Amino acid sequence: MFKDVTLGQYYQGDSLIHRMDPRVKLVGTVVYMVSLFLFSNYYCYALSAIFLLVVIILTKIPIIYMLRGLKAVLFLMVFTVVCNLFFTPGEPIFKFWILKLTMEGIQSAIYLMIRLTLLIVSASIMTLTTTPNQLTDGIEKLFKPLAIIKLPVHEIAMMMSIALRFIPILMEETDKIMKAQTARGARFDSKNIIVKIKCMIPILVPLFVSAFRRASDLALAMEARCYHGGDGRTKMKPLKYAGRDIAAYIIMFGYLGIIIALGLLRVFGIY
Repeated sequence: MFKDVTLGQYYQGDSLIHRMDPRVKLVGTVVYMVSLFLFSNYYCYALSAIFLLVVIILTKIPIIYMLRGLKAVLFLMVFTVVCNLFFTPGEPIFKFWILKLTMEGIQSAIYLMIRLTLLIVSASIMTLTTTPNQLTDGIEKLFKPLAIIKLPVHEIAMMMSIALRFIPILMEETDKIMKAQTARGARFDSKNIIVKIKCMIPILVPLFVSAFRRASDLALAMEARCYHGGDGRTKMKPLKYAGRDIAAYIIMFGYLGIIIALGLLRVFGIY
């Protein structure tokens, strides 16, 4: 399961999306996520899905690889869908004890499942096509105006980049620990919930120890290289917008405008 986590990983490639400025990908991801929460109707979600599919094709990353990241959050998706199905107020279709299935609940569950799927895949695209260094530079450049109010922009960008980079490392470490504990007789496949909880303790303890050790090693390595924040630091590859980046901004905000127009038309009952 841990090998299926795609968030935080980088997929080596030379596609149009890979070559784009990281600021464009960051803004694009935020705009896309916002568009998913503006309106709830099938027309908007259909357009969002088509737009995301086109972007995936442009990345030249296999769609199966993208969707693999959904396995890691499958339980969360199923849990939220079930809660929406049986606990959304409305006219009941089926009722058993405290569980009540409503048409509003079915619609809400479908919307939620679509939204979560598109959210996770869109976030994965950003990390799969952007290296940690590019991500750090992009975040720092975008939030640079906030340095006027003494906000440590460089340090925040560095922390976010390190956190994303540590996700696949910790997942890999967890997988190794689970295999080692299984060889020692741990029963992770047991159906007994108490046994499963007990089996988590020998995973969490060494995982936390390993995480703190890696963090300490990273801090020592940064100090040994005289790292003291972003003051006076220059960039080996300064970020510069190209023609494709300007075109991407136009397409991105054009997409957002169409989503808003579709949503408003639906609100006013025009279609």
